[in-house]
Amino acid sequence: MAAATTTSSSSIPFSTKPSSSKSPLPISRFTLPFSLNPNKSSSSSRRRGIKSTSLSISAVLNTTANVSTTTPPSKPTKPEKKKFVSRFAPDQPRKGADILVEALERQGVETVFAYPGGASMEIHQALTRSSSIRNVLPRHEQGGVFAAEGYARSTGKPGICIATSGPGATNLVSGLADALLDSVPLVAITGQVPRRMIGTDAFQETPIVEVTRSITKHNYLVMDVEDIPRIVEEAFFLATSGRPGPVLVDVPKDIQQQLAIPNWEQSMRLPGYMSRMPKPPEDSHLEQIVRLVSESKKPVLYVGGGCLNSSEELGRFVELTGIPVASTLMGLGAYPCDDELSLHMLGMHGTVYANYSVEHSDLLLAFGVRFDDRVTGKLEAFASRAKIVHIDIDSAEIGKNKTPHVSVCGDVKLALQGMNKVLENRAEERKLDFGVWRSELNEQKQKFPLSFKTFGEAIPPQYAIQVLDELTDGKAIISTGVGQHQMWAAQFYKYKKPRQWLSSAGLGAMGFGLPAAIGASVANPDAIVVDIDGDGSFIMNVQELATIRVENLPVKILILNNQHLGMVMQWEDRFYKANRAHTYLGNPAAEDEIFPNMLQFASACGIPAARVTKKAELREAIQKMLDTPGPYLLDVICPHQEHVLPMIPSGGTFNDVITEGDGRTKY
Repeated sequence: MAAATTTSSSSIPFSTKPSSSKSPLPISRFTLPFSLNPNKSSSSSRRRGIKSTSLSISAVLNTTANVSTTTPPSKPTKPEKKKFVSRFAPDQPRKGADILVEALERQGVETVFAYPGGASMEIHQALTRSSSIRNVLPRHEQGGVFAAEGYARSTGKPGICIATSGPGATNLVSGLADALLDSVPLVAITGQVPRRMIGTDAFQETPIVEVTRSITKHNYLVMDVEDIPRIVEEAFFLATSGRPGPVLVDVPKDIQQQLAIPNWEQSMRLPGYMSRMPKPPEDSHLEQIVRLVSESKKPVLYVGGGCLNSSEELGRFVELTGIPVASTLMGLGAYPCDDELSLHMLGMHGTVYANYSVEHSDLLLAFGVRFDDRVTGKLEAFASRAKIVHIDIDSAEIGKNKTPHVSVCGDVKLALQGMNKVLENRAEERKLDFGVWRSELNEQKQKFPLSFKTFGEAIPPQYAIQVLDELTDGKAIISTGVGQHQMWAAQFYKYKKPRQWLSSAGLGAMGFGLPAAIGASVANPDAIVVDIDGDGSFIMNVQELATIRVENLPVKILILNNQHLGMVMQWEDRFYKANRAHTYLGNPAAEDEIFPNMLQFASACGIPAARVTKKAELREAIQKMLDTPGPYLLDVICPHQEHVLPMIPSGGTFNDVITEGDGRTKY
């Protein structure tokens, strides 16, 4: 029987032999976590363009039921690792939880973000027996998964979070969805009720495999302790290969407690996934793209998060061609924002000149992007004059929103290396000169620079970020929440390298900034890490101040506090006649007071803090924040009337761009 395919899978025993649990598995009232038709992937997978992956049938260990009868694809070659020394003797039985923790150690895991509970206690007990894994204890599971994302986004390595069953597991949902949309490698491990109780509505039972099916790249329900080594290896491979994403491993408590001798030599069972792995790009396709570049007059690069691992190759491609670069929100830093060929960000709140370049280009080189609606606006009008070249590792993204003229499904890094080789070999015969086009774009830069207005002593939020950029020389790792402050941080901080910018882009999850800064600080202890946050986003995970203090992480928190849910308020101003519909976050009974008092939150956790209200005092206040050892919170009071500009209204076109006005004007 060929392996069944589905978007995410659980490991359910189908063997007629008794499982290692002495109780039969009861029929659950929840839907089965796999497709009944092994040749048909779920409709939701097709709709969302998510790649299907092989169902793991964990209990069938001694049969070929989940192995394709055709010639299996070769196992991926892995770099030689240093010999792992286990703390157990080879023939020594140990608990499933210890096997799980050792499997993490064998994957090189050094840090996890884990919050304990009844169904995951055994894992935490095993973690205390590990000498190489550090647990950073979040104060909420959502804080844990966002911290794991911050760790992953700032390093490119998988982030690991652990939660208990039921509400602990469901608290991971936003982070898993966020990681899927932004292609972040994540391995989430959850405790589950004992196997005999699955499907009985036991205390703190949720079918987390089912809950997370459409928001993970793949998932597992471990039903045999013998499978733990293989499943963990597969989880890490799936999370980091191809288009990265989150993988969930659900481990029942009795599996964690069961004694076993692990077999570390098991092979991965991913025939379907391996057969769909993208191949290296063909030279003929790359030569065709280079030919299109040489024939164009107004080319522009549209680069996204898929280019974060190929910054060096991208820089060389720009050096060889002289093509200007527009970045998505996810792609910031892939090409230095302070370079003369950078057009900075495009899209709804992108620069006028970046959007102008796409509007007037004759060749759009879309590398590692997915033509998101916040970039394209009205799809029919986006890059309507241009031939489109789309390179992406995920075949589901090719042609999903915008049909390209030339497409390459593969690793952008390999594609750029190949094109650079072609360009270097034919430098003499392909002399590229886009000087006239660059001059045209430079005129737009002069005409429509990013700017802001100052009103009296009030602090423009854009100015606060500009000062931070100057004082850190553009070298800090910046995390954000979601809203106006996020867009200003994208616009006014000049990112020089990839993985400096950590933000919830696709999902837009408020509360992301503070825990993401924790993960980044843990992963990069010598870096300056600043959470630029809004008062609304900050308070959603304010409890993580306790983690920052206990771990003594030097996270700097810059709150742009306008007492409102800023971005929604901006839309109210523009499209709802400034009618306030629950976007005021202060105390209506005392509007002249700053509420809540962020300084007292910091004080409660022993973190030094200050408030600044005047523009003239801002630079000194930010410098003090940066100079103070350890964590620090700076509450920057800003006028709520500020709008993020430029702005292309949702579904609009370049011709609809708004460059003037704020909440002081009626529309």
